[in-house]
Amino acid sequence: MSASENIKLAEYLFTRLRQLGVQSIFGVPGDYNLRLLDYVVPSGLHWVGNCNELNAAYAADGYARITGASALITTFGVGELSAANGIAGAYGERSPIIHIVGTPPRHQQDSRALMHHTFADGEYKRFVAMAKHITIAQTEITDAATAPERIDWILQQALIHSRPVYLEFPDDMPKVLVSAANLKNPINLPEVPSPTYESAVIARILERIYSAKQPVILVDGESSALRIVDQLDTLIKSTNWPTWTSCWGKGLVNESYPNVYGVYAATFGDKPAQEYFESADLILTFGPQYSDTNSYFSQGIPNPKAAITFKDTTIQIESDIYRDVSPSKVLSQILSTLDSTRTVKATGPPKTFITTDDIKATDPVAQKNFFRLVNSIFRDGDVVLTETGTAAYGGRGFKLPPNTRLFSAVTWLSIGFMLPATLGTSLAKRDQNASTGTRNQAILIIGDGSLQMTAQEMSVMIKKKLDILIIIINNEGYTIERVIHGRKQEYNDVPFWRHREALSYFGADEEHVKNNTFEARTVGELQDVLKDERVTDGKGLRIVEIFMEREDVQEGPLMSVLHKQLAEEEEERNSA
Repeated sequence: MSASENIKLAEYLFTRLRQLGVQSIFGVPGDYNLRLLDYVVPSGLHWVGNCNELNAAYAADGYARITGASALITTFGVGELSAANGIAGAYGERSPIIHIVGTPPRHQQDSRALMHHTFADGEYKRFVAMAKHITIAQTEITDAATAPERIDWILQQALIHSRPVYLEFPDDMPKVLVSAANLKNPINLPEVPSPTYESAVIARILERIYSAKQPVILVDGESSALRIVDQLDTLIKSTNWPTWTSCWGKGLVNESYPNVYGVYAATFGDKPAQEYFESADLILTFGPQYSDTNSYFSQGIPNPKAAITFKDTTIQIESDIYRDVSPSKVLSQILSTLDSTRTVKATGPPKTFITTDDIKATDPVAQKNFFRLVNSIFRDGDVVLTETGTAAYGGRGFKLPPNTRLFSAVTWLSIGFMLPATLGTSLAKRDQNASTGTRNQAILIIGDGSLQMTAQEMSVMIKKKLDILIIIINNEGYTIERVIHGRKQEYNDVPFWRHREALSYFGADEEHVKNNTFEARTVGELQDVLKDERVTDGKGLRIVEIFMEREDVQEGPLMSVLHKQLAEEEEERNSA
């Protein structure tokens, strides 16, 4: 196609998405987006029809965390509002979803017609007003002359901010002809001019690096949005300085390096690590998000007097905040000029290692042994996902192989998110590796309560023939909620499900069901399951059901909370 040719607007949008690396689109058909959906497959994209819009948003979030962008298509009103919780979570955790909303035709909006999927009051801008709170930018396509520029702008905003955006696409416009001229120029991030004081900032950082006696590197989850993960890998290798991550940052750093220690848990973690961290005279901090759950109730926040903090457009050194700087550019210049002969050879605290010597085959499967045992099946290139609750806490102690990503509940904590997100991450890995034959295993660890929120997407996993292992922790309800409040309350119970029937119900054939459903109650049974090649290297969707006690939680912060809860309930009973 030459730049002078015209192109249908739907084709323009989907060509742009392909240029961004999006190969699959999530969503649910609705009467205001059907004409747009007609162009998805002919444009060379893969349509993933989800069971509902919330699940589609969760899946798009997972896809974007692997590829750097994703697309979701819903219909006006009822569809987009069903997706809103997933879009909000993507906003909070920096996931760039392009949310495309099929809206009523322009003539109906202009005439204020009383259409379905509205409040029958002629007002068509209520939903975009809602979206303004959970998307970084919004735009509406209204005419052929400006449509390409509006599409390009909204996609660029998603990339710049690494957050969701909102695109209104009227139902009468998919076949409208627009200019294809812009398509010859890729959508790039704008170049950030260097402020006059940038060299002084770099000099000040290098001075601190060279004078440090007990340095630390701390990697948090927004490092991915800053696009500095590869640079951090170079920094960690070249300095060999002790490195920790936050809960959210886990999986962004190669944990096979001898100087990488895993998640920094402050008072809830390893005592020597806490002592070393708190006495550090330099803490290089990247992409922080200090929510309570990510920072261990703020105890993991570095001492500001020791910290140099790299954020979106700022670098903070002690109390001085330098604005309008590019962390990526600054870090690149630091790495290019760093003289390793002038940096301290820092020796961190003793490392702790995962051992299973104390576990007996006759022991029941429990939180204190399960996560150490399941760690053995992770392979280079896997994606591991741990759902909100005990799974998320247990996963913080994993030792990950190189090139293994881990996604865990961080701040939004929407129960049920991880199952559709697993669909999205698995599909993203397959899209990326389609021509290489690389392993695309995704491993989800999820509680029985969370599973019931979004279980329908297992049918899509089966339909799309994705290689996914789901490990269900069956502890008869919302154990994480029991820990917080209501240890014996009925509201923390969930309906009984026969998980062994899930693969059959959701569409797998009988042979696959027979060979890919497993369960374990004892350590010995779990060890046998984890040695089975169908589990470790199998194909398609597989389910392992693990049975645990209702009130079993990990040692550490959760156990402390539980002890406090038990003590309060005991005191209430004694005073009654």
